[in-house]
Amino acid sequence: MSCSDQNICGRAIEYLSPPASVSMAQHWFEIASLDHFWIRRRFAVLQNLAGRSICNAHELAEIGCGHGLLQRQIEDAYGRGVCGFDLNENALKQNVSQRSRLCCYDIYQRDATLCERFDLIFLFDVIEHISDETSFLQALLYHLAPEGLLVVNVPAGHWAYSSYDSAAGHVRRYSPKTLRRTMNANNLAIKSWTYWGLAFVPSLLIRKFWLMGKHDQSEIIASGFDPRFTAVNSMMGYLSRLEWLPQKFLGTSLMAVLERRDLSSGASERPSGN
Repeated sequence: MSCSDQNICGRAIEYLSPPASVSMAQHWFEIASLDHFWIRRRFAVLQNLAGRSICNAHELAEIGCGHGLLQRQIEDAYGRGVCGFDLNENALKQNVSQRSRLCCYDIYQRDATLCERFDLIFLFDVIEHISDETSFLQALLYHLAPEGLLVVNVPAGHWAYSSYDSAAGHVRRYSPKTLRRTMNANNLAIKSWTYWGLAFVPSLLIRKFWLMGKHDQSEIIASGFDPRFTAVNSMMGYLSRLEWLPQKFLGTSLMAVLERRDLSSGASERPSGN
C-alpha cells in the first residue's frame, strides 16, 4: 500500500494503484441507494442464484465496487466482508460498506499478493463498460482461485440499447448467447443464469423512446434511473417481486454464475438462450 485516505465512514482506502477515470456516470452514484428498487431486486436475484456460494466462500471480492452497495448488502445479510476494488476515488470515498476492505486498484496491475486469492468474485454492472472484454477478463482471472466462482450481472437485450446506455458509459448490452460466447472465449463456463427485471421491460421501452434527442448526461441518468417518488419506488419493488426465479424468458438484466472451463475434456459448450 503506497498511501491511504478515508471514506465517509472514516475507514482507510488502500491505494494499490493511482486513481483513474472510469467509464461510469457519476450522477448514477447520487441516485443509486440501498433502498432503490433496482438495487434491492438485484440483490434478491443474487441470493436466489448464489446465496449458498456466498456462505461457503473463504474470501470474497468485488471488482468495480463503486460506493459499496453490494458490499453493504452482503455485510448485512451474511455478516461477510467483501474486498472492494475500484479506480474511481470519488466513489470509494462515498463507499457505504462498514467492514469490507476498500482498495483503489487496477486489476491489470496483477498484484502478486492478490494472485488467485479470491474464491468468489462479483462483477456487477461493469463489463458492459469495458471495450476490450478479453484483456479485462484475463486480468480478473489472475485474482480468481482455481476452483473459484465468478458472479456477473449485465444489462440484457441489445434491442433495449438507448441514450441512457450511452450516458451511463455502456458499450453494449448482452443476450445469454453473447454472454456465453464472451465467457467461453476466456475459459469460463456458465453454471447457472437467469434473466431478471421482467416487470421493468415496459418502462425500459418507454425510457428508450422518451430519452431520444436528450443530450445532458445528468438529465438522462436521472430520467432513466431515478424513481423520484417513494410510492413509485415501492410499486416498482413490489412488481419486481412477482417475477419467478430463475427465468429464461425475458428481462432487463442477466445474472450468471461462472467457473473456469475444464479444457481437458476437449468438449465445447453449446450456446443456449437467445
